[in-house]
Amino acid sequence: MTPVSSNAPHGQSSLRTVQVLGGGNAGSSAHVRSLAEGLVARGVRVTVCAPAEADHAYDFRGTGADHVPVPRSSDPAAVGRLRAACADADLVHAHGLHASFRAALALGGRATPLVVTWHDRAHAEGARAHLLRLLERRVARTAAVVLGTSSALVDRARRTGARDARLGAMALPGRPRPAAAGDPDRPSAKLRAELGATGRPLLLAVGSLDRHRGYRVLLDAARRWSGLDPQPLTLIAGEGPLRAELQQRITDEELPVRLLGVRDDVPGLLAAADLALLTSRWESRPLFAQEALHARVPLVATAVGGVPDLVGDAAALVPYGDSRALADTVTALLADPERCERLTERGIRQAAGWPTEDDTIAQVLSIYDELTQPLALL
Repeated sequence: MTPVSSNAPHGQSSLRTVQVLGGGNAGSSAHVRSLAEGLVARGVRVTVCAPAEADHAYDFRGTGADHVPVPRSSDPAAVGRLRAACADADLVHAHGLHASFRAALALGGRATPLVVTWHDRAHAEGARAHLLRLLERRVARTAAVVLGTSSALVDRARRTGARDARLGAMALPGRPRPAAAGDPDRPSAKLRAELGATGRPLLLAVGSLDRHRGYRVLLDAARRWSGLDPQPLTLIAGEGPLRAELQQRITDEELPVRLLGVRDDVPGLLAAADLALLTSRWESRPLFAQEALHARVPLVATAVGGVPDLVGDAAALVPYGDSRALADTVTALLADPERCERLTERGIRQAAGWPTEDDTIAQVLSIYDELTQPLALL
């Protein structure tokens, strides 16, 4: 079987794909942009259906793909717009549970193959959790292939009824390398001064201010290490519904923690940090953990979901919800530069074994060809 993406004249392929993205977190949005760029470069025609604000942030059209603004909604108008965009597609690839559900609705009874990538697990409680399970079942059973970004998500897709669930080769899109350590004029030194971290350890967490991120536990731990001398400063970059609650605690308890809101300079913040913190209840293949290891910043993370497989022995892992274990681990690392250096070296080796963007494109193209190419007659 000859891949359709490689035999078209003048580098143009007859294959047309539609990439469907909902609101999208940073990881899935960056992945779709990287995927669009790689597919277009290989002659595949790509249309990205995503909210207008996602295109503004990630510039899908800058890759050579078309962009159709589709709001993050399952109302008839949004589904109708998505249906029209998919009308002449050879294959539709949706990213995330909600985008996958909308794509399934839009395709209806069409024979167009649907590939879905689950980048993370949806989080909900009560009646909404039951609804999410129903959506997962519908999507898993409708998709021709479900790609999971971790083995835990692949197992979940299989349990939910997926006909074909595979581990996705998920690359970290390229990021600028931080300035070399030891240079007093590097941007990180100036940023540390701006953030009020001169002469004290700087700890960094990144992610939306949602319940599943574990920031309540992080504040409990910050109270424990607030008595250290010098006192560490903890920064949390992100926005979300828990902001008011977290800020109230920081103020009332006089915690050495700052909420930075949404930032577009995470690589710079990492270059300035002494430790990276990931305190979530569940993660699949967290972008921040990958960025921390690439930036050579020691990582303390909860041993949940796909995190242990992702980081191996290159991070200090703690149980979710255990503020004492988190505080003790952070305190021990701040007092042990040699252990931090060992984690940094392991992180470099671990990251070297992760899939590249070329690996990701090769796997996706192989699946696309498998689903769209007729078998050769022998």
